[in-house]
Amino acid sequence: MLLPHFKNELKCLKEGFTLVAGCDEAGRGPMAGPVVAAACILDPKSIGKTRSKNKWYARVRDSKTIPETERETLAKKILENAVACGVGIVSETDVDALNIHHASLLAMRRAVEDILVKIPKPGKIFVLVDGRFKIPEVATEQMAIISGDALVLSIAAASIIAKTHRDAIMRELDAKFPEYGWKRNKGYNTREHQKALKKFGASAVHRKTFIKQG
Repeated sequence: MLLPHFKNELKCLKEGFTLVAGCDEAGRGPMAGPVVAAACILDPKSIGKTRSKNKWYARVRDSKTIPETERETLAKKILENAVACGVGIVSETDVDALNIHHASLLAMRRAVEDILVKIPKPGKIFVLVDGRFKIPEVATEQMAIISGDALVLSIAAASIIAKTHRDAIMRELDAKFPEYGWKRNKGYNTREHQKALKKFGASAVHRKTFIKQG
């Protein structure tokens, strides 16, 4: 199994940046609910030079490869050990209005803005972004890394925070709209979700453009 490393963060710190944040999103594919992004700044002192089973981040990796129960455990460890984590949310209404690509970038911008608010004097920050595209309109230097959530530790941490935060939102929405099974499918295009859509129609928090495409 490929495990993400901390090399990019250390390189940025050696080049004079004060802090390095990893940024990723969750929820590009679902037919309902928001897209959520997170930005995480990890403490180099808590990482160490070698990756071992005894380190707090030993199991931190791309959130898509982690079972839900383990993601929740890892999210707590990340929040306990990170310098700071920020979250950005873009509603399903804005996903429809902007399209998912631009909505995802907006969510990541909001996550970076959130983390900057949490650090009163952040100094010179560098942002490592998962994917092909940099985040528009952020006042930091950045680099986009394809498959960053599988390669870069701070991006992997951000992917876990984004995923668990979005899952929590979908569980809350499940209580309001229990007929769609969002507690289980998190709004994704499952057979259960499709059957509920045919029976009950779209809810107020469905992405209307996604339903048309599906």
